[in-house]
Amino acid sequence: MKKQHNGRRAFMKQGTVLAAATLASPLLSRANFFSGAADTIRVALVGCGGRGTGAAFQALMARQNVQLVAMADAFADRLDNCYKALTADDLSDSMGVAGNPVKARIAVPAERRFTGFDGYKKAIALADVVLLCTPPGFRPTHFAEAVAAGKHVFMEKPVATDTAGVLTVLQAAEKARQQKLNVVVGLQRHYQNSYRELYKRKDSIGEIVSAQAWWNNDGVWVNARKPGQTEMEYQMRNWYYFNWLCGDHIVEQHIHNIDVVNWFKGAYPVKAQGMGGRQVRKGKDHGEIYDHHYVEFHYADGSILNSQCRHIPGTMSKVDELLVGTRGSIHCGAARLLDSKGGVLYQFDKQQENNPYQTEHDELFEAIAKGEYKFADAENGAKASMTAIMGRMATYSGQMLQWDALLAKPISLQPTTLAWDAMPQVLPGADGFYPVATPGVTKYA
Repeated sequence: MKKQHNGRRAFMKQGTVLAAATLASPLLSRANFFSGAADTIRVALVGCGGRGTGAAFQALMARQNVQLVAMADAFADRLDNCYKALTADDLSDSMGVAGNPVKARIAVPAERRFTGFDGYKKAIALADVVLLCTPPGFRPTHFAEAVAAGKHVFMEKPVATDTAGVLTVLQAAEKARQQKLNVVVGLQRHYQNSYRELYKRKDSIGEIVSAQAWWNNDGVWVNARKPGQTEMEYQMRNWYYFNWLCGDHIVEQHIHNIDVVNWFKGAYPVKAQGMGGRQVRKGKDHGEIYDHHYVEFHYADGSILNSQCRHIPGTMSKVDELLVGTRGSIHCGAARLLDSKGGVLYQFDKQQENNPYQTEHDELFEAIAKGEYKFADAENGAKASMTAIMGRMATYSGQMLQWDALLAKPISLQPTTLAWDAMPQVLPGADGFYPVATPGVTKYA
């Protein structure tokens, strides 16, 4: 499972995954979009952690004349490590396309490496395309800035961690659509050959009446508090465990599986209820998030998605989706469609599988180079994020929550001020532990 799902935090080297640190006209032309060399697509990277480094490599592996010209991260050390990884001889020199090594595509002198909370604005201003790869709590603000500046965007999932952020992204998505700015969101199953082939054939199982989705595994890293860190720095270094930054693992990871069901159904849930808690992951460095969630998502047509995600070592690992129709079923992990009696309707040839993380960038940059408006992923990214956020709020409260009601009274989890000495909304008690949502006590409606 880990080998199958670690691509978002890995580098590509000749197809092998290595561990690693202005309104536009309806048809965009190179003449009025690109700057510098006639066919150069200038890229800015915002967020220089593991996923940002991987996304930069994938962008630089595109067949178009892509050049990384700016980088930004809140932390100087993270930016420096990313730059070193991108320019390392043992990786970059062997990763070229058509004789143009990745290292030769990097032109980011010190004066175009920006740190701090506002560095993203300076990086975005210098580029044609922006890669947004920070922890997701920053995504709505960064995406709105990129769209306002008229930039094409690749942004990682989820695209928000709270309902206020969802609305911000939806508003910016409409502006991006009006400007015909291409936006790709890192829900990579939409770019994976097996899922695309299953989707083409989904009607062969009839109407989808129920679904199951899983993201169950051991969990992820923990970054312990270090002496001298302010509360803001500590939470940002250990971002996975704070909802304003991560959204809980149902939002940060399980969004993939939830999104697949929404995609195949062509709809989003109208309400949800569920249960969850902290059983083993409940130390001081585990912040406020749960280690398991089970959510019952209800769609307007009466169908239900039963969703489960768990981060508990030693338990069954499963990351998959199952959709059941009136005439059969879709087994996404197996890339197979079955009829109602278990007969095989379709089996995808796994030898034809692609690397969807690379395909996201290949197709995005091809469209940009051709002056085509082809990708508008932001709205679905926002609604997929909203689905997962509604699931988290349902497990935290133990109540049946309504999609429309939650968006009618949006909640922001974000700090009122972003500064190293500013305080996030959630703070530890005198004992060092953070407050945790309690079903039946925590309220959202």
